[in-house]
Amino acid sequence: MNRPVFDSHFPRCLAPARSRIGSQDRLNLFNRDRSDIAMSLASPSSQCRWFLWGILLSVLLAPNVMASEEVVQRVQQFLYERASEMGDEVQIDVRPPSAQLNECVAPEPFLTNENTELAGRVSVGVKCGDNGQQVRYMRANVEIIGDHVVPRQDIAPNTVIKADMLETKEAELGSLPRDAIVTPEQAIGQEAARMLSSGEPFTERQLREVALVERGARVKVEARGEGFSVSRKGEAIDSGGMGSKVRVRMDNRDTLTARVTGEDHLEVDLQ
Repeated sequence: MNRPVFDSHFPRCLAPARSRIGSQDRLNLFNRDRSDIAMSLASPSSQCRWFLWGILLSVLLAPNVMASEEVVQRVQQFLYERASEMGDEVQIDVRPPSAQLNECVAPEPFLTNENTELAGRVSVGVKCGDNGQQVRYMRANVEIIGDHVVPRQDIAPNTVIKADMLETKEAELGSLPRDAIVTPEQAIGQEAARMLSSGEPFTERQLREVALVERGARVKVEARGEGFSVSRKGEAIDSGGMGSKVRVRMDNRDTLTARVTGEDHLEVDLQ
């Protein structure tokens, strides 16, 4: 007598009666009559009920799963485009949205706070629909491997920092203090407010601005253009440190704004 062939993992409630099937028949679960499915769901076999409910739920949720994957990919791409400028290696882990949410059509990610530092935990908004009328929020964790600045040697308090006192190291930027110094330009010309240890990251709060230009001082202002430079004398209206912008009253009584580049020295870029 020929026996029907079934996967041993299928519940028996899905199998037709043996007397009505031959060796040439094959069971097609998805072409069964709806009434058979309904009767199986109502049958006392808990194994059968759970199996069929699993099939139905997977079919119903499949579109939402695919849609959520698209949203996750858009958010990953959005964060990568911004984070890749900060380091050599970027890893992004986005928490998928709930499967119970409606499909997000034409997802458009945005940062909930434009001043958010991308290293570490980040909150991302996603506008859905052609007009972005629906908004949902997602969490992501961004790991960025990049350079940051450390002292080459111990730097004592009240020391004005110079370029040869610094070096760069590679680290996961999210593990650094939030306002850590990541470029030498942030520290050069500043004064150490406390001891800075060799090889250790330091922050903007550990520095203080050194006034290279004092209010009322006679200063030299150099205007630079393509292929030429002109310098004039004037009087500083404001005080400022390296890189800061101060107003200067020139000898002809004109007033301009220039950038501090050294002690009593300022520049105006005309390019």
